Amino acid sequence: MTIKDAKGNVVWDLEQYKKYIGLDKTAPDTVNPSLWRNAQLSLLNGLFKVTDRIYQVRGYDLSNISFVQGDTGWIVFDPLISPETARAGLELINRQLGRRPVVAVVYSHSHVDHYGGVRGIVDAAEVAAGKVQILAPEHFTEHAVSENVIAGNAMARRAVYMYGALLPRNARGGVNGGLGMTTSTGLAGLILPTREIRKTGEEVTIDGVRMVFQMTPGTEAPAEMNTWFPQFKALWMAENATNTMHNILTLRGAQVRDALKWAGYLNETIETWGGDVEVKFQSHHWPRWGNANVVDYFKKQRDLYKYTHDQSVRLMNQGYTGEEISEMIKLPAELDNFWPNRGYYGTLRHNSRAVYQRYMGWYNGNPSNLNNLPPEMVGPKYVEFMGGEAALLKKARASFDKGEYRWVAEVLKHAVFANPKNAEARELLADTLEQLGYQAESGPWRSVYLQGAYELRNGVPSAGGTQTATPDTIRAMSPAMLFDYLAVRLNAGKAAGKKYAINIDFPDLQQAYTLSVENAVLNHTRKQWPQADVSLSMDKATLNAIQLKETSLEKAVADGKLKITGNAAVFEDFMASLDSFDFWFNIVTP
Repeated sequence: MTIKDAKGNVVWDLEQYKKYIGLDKTAPDTVNPSLWRNAQLSLLNGLFKVTDRIYQVRGYDLSNISFVQGDTGWIVFDPLISPETARAGLELINRQLGRRPVVAVVYSHSHVDHYGGVRGIVDAAEVAAGKVQILAPEHFTEHAVSENVIAGNAMARRAVYMYGALLPRNARGGVNGGLGMTTSTGLAGLILPTREIRKTGEEVTIDGVRMVFQMTPGTEAPAEMNTWFPQFKALWMAENATNTMHNILTLRGAQVRDALKWAGYLNETIETWGGDVEVKFQSHHWPRWGNANVVDYFKKQRDLYKYTHDQSVRLMNQGYTGEEISEMIKLPAELDNFWPNRGYYGTLRHNSRAVYQRYMGWYNGNPSNLNNLPPEMVGPKYVEFMGGEAALLKKARASFDKGEYRWVAEVLKHAVFANPKNAEARELLADTLEQLGYQAESGPWRSVYLQGAYELRNGVPSAGGTQTATPDTIRAMSPAMLFDYLAVRLNAGKAAGKKYAINIDFPDLQQAYTLSVENAVLNHTRKQWPQADVSLSMDKATLNAIQLKETSLEKAVADGKLKITGNAAVFEDFMASLDSFDFWFNIVTP
């Protein structure tokens, strides 16, 4: 269970967890016992039979890879994050059950742990030749690309905190990600779907396997779908119903999800297949069997999200803010004591704040918070008001000794932002975050606290993050999406006072665009201007290669792949005005 890439780099290592987590070991003092139990079960890895002709390989990545046996080959659901881990899963099932070709792949939704490993199990040429079908929900490509590129740098940096990928593997470090152990680190790929599913009830038969789809956009992902297998009375729930409370707003950052819509789709699932289903399985954790057992589970998951929505909004309409609601809201015992509803991934505290944010935004209505000071400015003021650094630290240590860790974290963040060189403040804050992490039932909460403690003690890492704007993702972007990405990279200071237009022709796409820079803003249009400062002609692949630094402007021109007419200096100036994002920005320090 140590999986490496072609260069020998480890992309997945379950063995490091097995050294200290086992089914026979009790939870150490540094791990919440409930999270420890979740980690024990998540550590169980291998090939599992769900029901006749349906199998899963679990423990090979954050997510599961699922295999449905057709008449001649495998239909694969959600091929993990990395090609290496997906390939290892396919090799395992072929060794155990006999080698079969992959005849189809189904992406359940637009998050990278459900499609990134596809190149490890199928060849793009086979897809292009029609030998392998790839199915996905409508708008899959748009959302898969936009989430990983437009805000991808900031999300990926925060994902380092959320998933604990860089934490040491021991009882004081990384234990579990809530949905699985952690994320693999191979280079995620993407092969575009050959067919998009557009409506609930749409039916597809591949290799003798009937599949009926339920569209669930706006739930766990902007583009997502469940799948019913009438032959097997089995229901694939994508990531809409796992064995944990999920996120209404993920801690790495994303668009706020719709808890009310999520509950509504689960209710539709019950009403549509509740009378027939005998097994449900999904892209994380383990299945559930038996009609009554499955339906009871669906009801409790449905009501988990409905309760979170309804009670958060009830308190919101009574004038309470998101912070206040998170302190007040409690699940009823029948939901709270249902183990698959526990907060191993999402939590009631941050989900209730997410519901508030969806309706009310960042501003809580208090004028003091309308234009409040940022941490770098407020920190010195807090330290001064508390009598200086020495007095603040003395008071903070007394509160630490009382176990008032949330309060100590609140106080010491100001001390660190006021003087990040104060080693005593950094160390005490790190100790405090550790204690909060050790208590956390949520895997991501634990990881966030412990990664913060790590960076306070050791500084910001320089390697190990997950690349989101991968080559496959860049290539999958339409010209319009790529130009939107360039627009958020435009440095306004460098573009201020400039005004120019660039015509771009893509002969391979038979598409033409004009990019215009004016008022320090980049706009693009398909209505190409007759007069532009410079005109370019190239295939989309050439622009991709320039973006990915696989070639330079000069080489593309020399190779005849890029033709420039007009003032070439304008295009060079435009490219020089684009920022490259630094992945390792500071989070717990200024």
